[in-house]
Order: sequence, then structure tokens, then C-alpha cells
Amino acid sequence: MTATPARTQHDLLPASTGMGAVTLAVHDLDAMIDFYQRGVGLAVLDQRGHTATLGRQGVPAMILNQDGSLAHAPSGAAGLYHTAFLYPQQSELASSVYSLARNFARSFTGSSDHLVSEALYFDDPEGNGVELYWDRPRDAWTWQSDRVQMATNWLDPNQFLREHLTQEGAESVADTAASVGHVHLKVGDLATARAFYVDTLGFEVTAEYGSQALFVAAGGYHHHLGMNTWESRGAAERSPALGLGEVVIDVADEDALSALAERLSARGLPHGHDGRELSFLDPWANRIRVQASGSAS
Repeated sequence: MTATPARTQHDLLPASTGMGAVTLAVHDLDAMIDFYQRGVGLAVLDQRGHTATLGRQGVPAMILNQDGSLAHAPSGAAGLYHTAFLYPQQSELASSVYSLARNFARSFTGSSDHLVSEALYFDDPEGNGVELYWDRPRDAWTWQSDRVQMATNWLDPNQFLREHLTQEGAESVADTAASVGHVHLKVGDLATARAFYVDTLGFEVTAEYGSQALFVAAGGYHHHLGMNTWESRGAAERSPALGLGEVVIDVADEDALSALAERLSARGLPHGHDGRELSFLDPWANRIRVQASGSAS
């Protein structure tokens, strides 16, 4: 039996890898801007024609493209499970949660203590999942070898607000450094997802739950991408539909881009590469763009 060669740093994404803006194809641009602005607390950074870019402190986190020709995908299709916005402080997370509860009360779908983080979940007006979360300090995470311990424990949302919502946060959502911390995808099967996102892209597995869910990251984070088959087992390639338009991954430099381009080429996977960005489709036709730091507009 031939042993599988050990992965080298050339095979992995840099430790500083993070997530960039998520693009959604939407039907009602005004309603979606209202939710992410008045609810989540993102600022409109730019709006031209049928496209709006929203974010915090001038950094894009969500791009909304209106396309009236598209319909919603079937519930079992591959695509977006949720976009997860990471908050530096519990008080800042509480402020956005309170804003959503006050302005979009029916959007709340649940809350969990994941051991590594505290998370509260919502659906936007077009059914796209949204997670708002805060990370516990890394030295409080528990690792068993190369797997991080995560769970789905009850988190009382009202108690969370009582403990962390400040008077200032209740009055207005501050323009803090909240950003996309991770993205969770619906996929057809985890073996294919692992072959693509781990073996080819260069993430490392941090947690896995049988054939149901896989979590991957760079640099020892708990996860930059989650993938599950809870609703989408056996899903084929996506057809054009409302929902996920693009996921952006941010890497350290152009050397990391070149190494990834080599891995894609070696596996015969089509991609575009202009020296600053790589663009390609995953096995379910989810569009992925990988950019060198500072190349985002």
C-alpha cells in the first residue's frame, strides 16, 4: 500500500487566510438593503443601478445584485446555508441582535453556544440564512489532535441580551469591525466537498460529523467554511437562481494565489487568474473568488 504524501505548506492556504464579501442575487433590492442596514447594521458603502455594497468601517461584507429574471432554488438545492458575521465584542453582537429583534422580529430562527463561539441565527427577507456570532478567545477552545471541539448547546437569546446589551447599543448599531467570519454551504456530499476544499484549495479539516457536516479552516481557526448535507444530500450542480452569487476568500499574497492556481491546474479544474485574483466554480457551481490581500474594491 502506498502511503498518502504528507501535505506541505505549499499545499495549504496561508495561516492568515480570511473571508471576504459574500454576494447574493436578490429579487427585492430595497427590502434586502433595509434588512442588512436597519436590521444587521451594515452601512451602504456604494449603490449603483441594481447593485449595492454593504459593510462596516468601509470594508465590504455583503454585495446585493438585483436580478428579476431569477427565481428561488428548490429547498434541496446546493448553495448558501448562511453567511456568518463575526463581532469583536459581545456587546456589539448584542446590539445587532437587538436591532434585528426590534425591526425584524420574525427573522429570528435560533441561537446556540458552540463552545468556540456564541451564535444567533436569522433569515433575511428572501430566505438566506444569517448568523451573527462572537468568538471565545482561542485559548479557551479545546482541541483533540487537529480537531476542535464544537457543540450545539442552548443559548438563551433573552439572557444574552440582558447580559451584554448596553444602553448605547440599544439606541443604535455602532459601525464596529464586524466582518464575514465564515460561510456555510449546502452541498451534495462531503467526500466531494473534502476533495475540493481540503485536498485542492488547501483548507484543513477542523471538525466533521459523519456524512452530515464538514468544517474547514486555515491557520487554526475553528472554521472559515462549513458544508452540510442536511437539506441537500445528493444535490447536483446549481442552476441560476436567487441566493448565493459568490464567496470571496482572502489570502496573504500573490504567491499563495499562484500556489493555488497550480493545484487547480494540476487537477484539470478551469479557473481564471489575473495575478491578483482567482475565480472558479466548486463542484456544485458555487462561484468562488480568491483574492490577494488588498485587492478588494
